[in-house]
Amino acid sequence: MKIVFLDSSEVNPGDISWEPIEKLGEFKDYKRTSEEEITDRLHGAEAVFLDSVPLGRKEMERSPSLKFIGIAATGYNHVDLQAAARLGIAVTNVPAYSTDAVAQHTVALLLSITNRVEAYRQGVFSGDWSSCKETLRETAPLTLLSGKSMGIVGYGNIGKKVAELAGAFGMKVNIYSRSPQETVESDVVSLHCPLTPETRHLVDKSFIENMKDGAILLNTARGGLVDARALAEALTSGKLTAAGLDVLEPEPPEEANPLIGLENCWITPHVAFTPYETRKTVVDTCGANLESFLKGERRNRLV
Repeated sequence: MKIVFLDSSEVNPGDISWEPIEKLGEFKDYKRTSEEEITDRLHGAEAVFLDSVPLGRKEMERSPSLKFIGIAATGYNHVDLQAAARLGIAVTNVPAYSTDAVAQHTVALLLSITNRVEAYRQGVFSGDWSSCKETLRETAPLTLLSGKSMGIVGYGNIGKKVAELAGAFGMKVNIYSRSPQETVESDVVSLHCPLTPETRHLVDKSFIENMKDGAILLNTARGGLVDARALAEALTSGKLTAAGLDVLEPEPPEEANPLIGLENCWITPHVAFTPYETRKTVVDTCGANLESFLKGERRNRLV
């Protein structure tokens, strides 16, 4: 069978063997694929893997050979599942592979904000410590997490892991599905819910107005959960102390994104899921999902 991977650059830049997929057919790997290239690259393919390339009804209908779509991620909002079901195309994903990695990155963003390690590191490099300057203690004060509250919005695998780590720091954990008000009013609010029509721009001006003055917002889920302009205004006005984001809307970000360049906004380029160990799990699971499909089984099936 002909198998293609439309956008493998984030999953496997070349440090992982494709053997779990290659053994199943004629495999072609594309590092990136634009929307204009999708139909041509799917020509004759019976199976396709994709990370974040959008795949809708139009592309599926133009690919009559297609029988299997393997999402090389947990989220699936970029694939039209209803269209796949109508056309009899199986769809799988890779659930829970990045739980530990994303939870770890969430805490890394929080500690970057509260402990300012990079600012102090640069101060040492620049000679401030050697010259006995103490200005950094004033410009980059540390914040103790013990005794603070952590609000978790989205209490799935990652949310539960972040809650566990927050508890280890001595933080009081509030869960949105159990206590929305306490969660929104926490010292730190961390987003871990999926992006759906109902959750798009969940964190908007109204949401932020209900947050605690001086709170910290973390988002390692989906950029579309946050209204970037409303967040930028809150960070600029001082309503919020800081934000730590691994995701933006859209990605890559537009030059005019109001969050980029704000000193109290820590942004990483959607890398939380990228440790070698997690990416190898993705490749192995993608291969196992397709092999299961070929055997008539339903491993990790969404459709």
